[in-house]
Amino acid sequence: MNPTNTVFDAKCLIGYRFDDAVVQSDMKHWPFMVVNDADSPKIQVEYKGETKSFCPKEMSFMVLTEMKEISEAYHGKTVSNAVVTVSAYFNDSQSQTTKDAGTIAGLNVLSVNHEPTAAAIVYRLDRKIGAERNLIFYLEGGTFEVSILTIDDGIFEVRSTAGYTHLDGEDFDDHMVNHFITEFKHKHKKYISENKSAARHLRTACERAKHAVCSQKASIEINFLYEGINFYTSITRA
Repeated sequence: MNPTNTVFDAKCLIGYRFDDAVVQSDMKHWPFMVVNDADSPKIQVEYKGETKSFCPKEMSFMVLTEMKEISEAYHGKTVSNAVVTVSAYFNDSQSQTTKDAGTIAGLNVLSVNHEPTAAAIVYRLDRKIGAERNLIFYLEGGTFEVSILTIDDGIFEVRSTAGYTHLDGEDFDDHMVNHFITEFKHKHKKYISENKSAARHLRTACERAKHAVCSQKASIEINFLYEGINFYTSITRA
């Protein structure tokens, strides 16, 4: 309903300069504004009639503050200590920025773990298994990562890790949106991308279809998508 002020994927900006190719590429898919502030990217939104700009660390701080409040509401007491997970492709500077955001949010960040490692720890918590080597295949909304860990007597050692920042759930959404924008253009001779609200409605429908298509053929039905035109189509897993 408010695409230009709905922010997501902010962690994709941590540690990058505004003119980095990855930032310029991602900006094409985001409905919100990213501006250049002394060669650093900042997210710009309108709030109560004012223009506000936030750096990636500030966005992480807001997310971690919200997570802290959710945890405290669930446990019914103050939460002070936390283990924060970051993407495996994060370098030391990016991990430290995330840790700093946690400190600003009032958390004592005990450690910063890579997400595949954290997944392996959770997997092993209630299993009595001897020494083994695990391949962690971690495909999420924002990144794709694979790590090989050896686990022996409670000691986790990351032997190798690799990943790709643009093979993930968001990229599936991007490709689906582009596919259906082309289909809509062929059917109705109109280009949806000119309207951010229509493009956002289409993206939301694509994300729902992506979830549904795991088990069946998915239908996409959007009433009054663009200039009063209804859009009905479908997609298969293949």
